[in-house]
Amino acid sequence: MAGSNRDILYLFDRPAEPVFVPKGDSEVVFDIPANYLIDRYRPVAGSIFNRFNDATESKIPVKEISIPDLRIPLQLGRREPFSLFIPAHRKMAGRLIDIFLGMRTYEDFLSVSLYCRDRINPNMFIYALSVAILHRPDTKNLPIPSLHEVFPDKYMDGGIFSRAKEEANVVPAGSRIPIEIPLDYTASDLDEEHRVAYWREDVGINLHHWHWHLVYPFDGDRSIVNKDRRGELFYYMHQQIMARYNTERLCNHLPRVKRLNNLHDPIPEAYFPKLDSLVSSRTWPSRPAGAKLYDINRTVDQVRFDLEGMVRWRDRIYEAIHTGSFMNAQGERVQLTEKGGIDVLGNMVEASILTPNDNLYGDLHNLGHVAIAYCHDPDHRYLESFGVMGDSATAMRDPVFYRWHAFINDIFLEHKTTLPAYERNQLEYPGIEISGLQVATPNQTPNILMTFWNKSDIDLSRGLDFTPRGPVLARFTHLNHAGFTYTINVNNRGNNNQMGTVRIFVGPKNDERNVPLNIRDQQQLMIELDKFTVTLRPGQNTITRNSKDSSVTIPFERTFRNLDSNRPTGGDSLEQFNLCGCGWPQHMLVPKGNVQGFPMYLFVMVSDFAGDVVEQAQPVGCSDAGSYCGIRDRKYPDARAMGYPFDRRPRAGVESLQQFLTPNMAVIEISVRFTDSVLPRTRSGSVENALTFA
Repeated sequence: MAGSNRDILYLFDRPAEPVFVPKGDSEVVFDIPANYLIDRYRPVAGSIFNRFNDATESKIPVKEISIPDLRIPLQLGRREPFSLFIPAHRKMAGRLIDIFLGMRTYEDFLSVSLYCRDRINPNMFIYALSVAILHRPDTKNLPIPSLHEVFPDKYMDGGIFSRAKEEANVVPAGSRIPIEIPLDYTASDLDEEHRVAYWREDVGINLHHWHWHLVYPFDGDRSIVNKDRRGELFYYMHQQIMARYNTERLCNHLPRVKRLNNLHDPIPEAYFPKLDSLVSSRTWPSRPAGAKLYDINRTVDQVRFDLEGMVRWRDRIYEAIHTGSFMNAQGERVQLTEKGGIDVLGNMVEASILTPNDNLYGDLHNLGHVAIAYCHDPDHRYLESFGVMGDSATAMRDPVFYRWHAFINDIFLEHKTTLPAYERNQLEYPGIEISGLQVATPNQTPNILMTFWNKSDIDLSRGLDFTPRGPVLARFTHLNHAGFTYTINVNNRGNNNQMGTVRIFVGPKNDERNVPLNIRDQQQLMIELDKFTVTLRPGQNTITRNSKDSSVTIPFERTFRNLDSNRPTGGDSLEQFNLCGCGWPQHMLVPKGNVQGFPMYLFVMVSDFAGDVVEQAQPVGCSDAGSYCGIRDRKYPDARAMGYPFDRRPRAGVESLQQFLTPNMAVIEISVRFTDSVLPRTRSGSVENALTFA
């Protein structure tokens, strides 16, 4: 059978099954050289090839090549957990990525990938393969399977997998029914933190975090790590996560997150993930309430550091902020500039290979994850592995993730407070005035947004090794919202067309005491909903924009495949259906609100396009979710600071959002009303549930 560059996607199928077992629903077989088999299977190579190769006509020929040195990535065992936050694991994965990217042709890339698949740790292999596919010119347009299909054990109650395998082995493919996953399976409401578990444990949110780290890897060739404004985007993406999470907490009568400032204080929040690893056949460790952090000394993971060392890194970073300069690796003092300083700081705090001085500023963010993830067994005496904070695919499930990132976000906020406030002339757009603003949900009075529960299905079959073919479905209950439309009236007082950027944010009106928020606190809670360019004709202009076109989200179908509708089978339509997985999930665009109606402020600004524009070629293919993920192979699509105009302290005399306004801005109060019932999805899609409110 003639091959194509899509054949490599079969390597995502059932990652723990040997590479010679038929892949995909069409059961294709890779015709591999005998010496590509691992030692366990080489003595029976003849019977293996007779059994599998001769059973199908769908064969993919594999070119035999000279295999590069794999000693570094082979240091991690096949059944061991893999964490991007552990420096040694990061180095192993970086070496594997370099090997994959270094293959001159697609055929060589496929060949070395097949050789590695049964030898390399499956989690590391899938991560490195995904990064390489995203960044190789001959594969970057391929639709990488979503991680919840490949490793479903990272996203759902481990108890369902025995039921899933029973369903697959007993029931014919066409008669299988979805296995229901309860909304409350990790805790009860006796734990107040469980009120926001639906948000922390949402599949789409956790997929976003994992995929973001695919697009922005820590290690590997500098050309794939050093993307435009990468450090600043690390700050802004996580700042927006914190704004969204804190708003969600206010919707559920919880206070905003307390920072994990003192590394020696007990952590009051417990977390019992209820996850079982299908690769290692072990349960993810839990953390009881009151757990403490300790110095880490785990020889098996090649990681050793003291909490006091982390405190020194923090202090040195703060010293750089307050002196306005940092020390580079050559011992030279370099200024943290007003425009680029936040980017340097992001690289320093995240500590990718772009950090300006790893000896001085250390690995604060990543090793914070490691210290928390190993708090139950810091010296490996119990032979336990890391908790969910150790994996970028699962970290956002844990309440302590947000306490840690509240601390990390405060470092960036400290830098932002050293910058001069935006004066009116940096915010105004002369001649442009917003004269009206409204948001409309069909069948509702104006300025009301509606949220509710939906149920959606995920196919587990790609990740269930050694089970019969055909779909095996899990059914999730998750938050969703009705589609809505913005209407913005803008007056252009000039005589010529003007270009502008519409920036839409939403933020809570009151704090946890139901007291109106001051502007300084409110800025940190402003959630970016959309950003787009408009042409304004002289006189009155009416701008309408649908919520599903948001610049921060990816379409619903990329998180939950709409199994009720026809999925494209190939060509460009399939590529657009599932190309770019990085972005906030569309179904979580709007905060939950509450039954009474949660009061929020909707803010809109039209900024001067001359100060926004980034001169570059238009992106080809998928470019949605640019606000949180950037655009592939392009510069970040906005010349302003990320989060503008709320990224700096307000100017003198401004104490409220209303006082912050200039003529090219507007704010209205809206209400987010939650319906505590499960509504059916429409057949055509995902969030267009307006008719259910008629």
